[in-house]
Amino acid sequence: MPRIVSPAEAVASIQSGQQLFVHGGAATPSVLLDALVERAPDLRDVGVVHIHIEGPAPHVAPEVAASFRHRALFIGPNTRDAVNEGRADYVPIFLSDIPELFESRSIPLDAALINVSPPDAHGYCSLGTSVDAAPAAIRAARTVIAQLNRAMPRTLGDSFVHLDQIDLAVEVDQPPHPHRIAAVGEVERRIGEYVAELVPDGATIQMGIGSIPTAVATALRGKRDLGVHTELLTDPVIDLVEAGAVTGAAKEINRGKVVTSFLMGSQRLYDFVHDNPMIEMRPVDYTNDTAVIRRFRRMVAVNSALSIDLTGQVSADSIGTRFYSGVGGQMDFIRGAALAPEGRAIIALPSLAAGGTVSRIVPVLAPGAGVVTSRAHVRTVVTEHGVAELFGRSIRERVAALVAIADPSMRDELAHQARRLYHV
Repeated sequence: MPRIVSPAEAVASIQSGQQLFVHGGAATPSVLLDALVERAPDLRDVGVVHIHIEGPAPHVAPEVAASFRHRALFIGPNTRDAVNEGRADYVPIFLSDIPELFESRSIPLDAALINVSPPDAHGYCSLGTSVDAAPAAIRAARTVIAQLNRAMPRTLGDSFVHLDQIDLAVEVDQPPHPHRIAAVGEVERRIGEYVAELVPDGATIQMGIGSIPTAVATALRGKRDLGVHTELLTDPVIDLVEAGAVTGAAKEINRGKVVTSFLMGSQRLYDFVHDNPMIEMRPVDYTNDTAVIRRFRRMVAVNSALSIDLTGQVSADSIGTRFYSGVGGQMDFIRGAALAPEGRAIIALPSLAAGGTVSRIVPVLAPGAGVVTSRAHVRTVVTEHGVAELFGRSIRERVAALVAIADPSMRDELAHQARRLYHV
């Protein structure tokens, strides 16, 4: 049984040079994190490893750089400057591989800071809005420090931690961090409609977060018996469930269940998942395992990109040499969907960026830009101007297909550069 203490007491045992895991997404244990940062004058070189976190990130502030060194497994907006200014490190890694980092001790953990629901009658707490890699971190850490949070939804599935696994606990009442639902414009609406045309009834879908997934979900409301198997669950899926489009009845495994690893959105989402048997939480080494994903016959994975070159190389984690996000689960789902018998792997992106002045379809990727999805893996690309099918296509055919879905104002220059660079 854990000892109930104050936030300051909970982090008092953390020492300089140790390495900590911080629970991520909407489940960020901000009370514990704030208490830890208050100890900054007494600490040096404490490693803080996590996937994307919501809310403030006080441990990456310039004034505590000597005390904490963040290791980003995925870069969020609140840690982006720290990574690109050299105060934090970025680890490119598939989301499915993160649990292995902890279990293999490639990243040894002295402590894990987690945020869980209060225990039930049997002593089990739920990891709530984020399972992700937390179970592996809990098993690997020498000390587990928890927020026992009355406001954390009790999610079901492979999401439980017994009190015996927790060493120290702080009682709090702090709702999971909200994430604003992205607005959908005309560009996103058209992309959503093109994507929806590629999704058959009975398909199992994966989508991320942002305006394009929201638009896709809106366009899918007329579908029947869709399933959901995804790393991230957001508000638009509630609308699909309530519209009757998502039932999970045709899923080959986990039938009838919406399977996810973490979720972010509004309080409406957090209320929806609370004690909801339809929602099954799983670690990322299950949700993002290509061997699992490919078992869904009509698996449709929808992912986005920062840019794509005319040969099909997709950059999704950096803009040139500036790191922006992470590898995440894109390749896990792109490859898994491609291997499914009737699967569909989709990269969906607006044709323009920077206020309509820059093409996202480019002759070559910017120097330093990371290739997250290789030209051999990319299959279907969608913009607001149409669909480009690249599987089995030559460079000449890829150029033609991608130029055709670029913004009309950019097509002549792209064609000119294709002739110069690729003799097309």
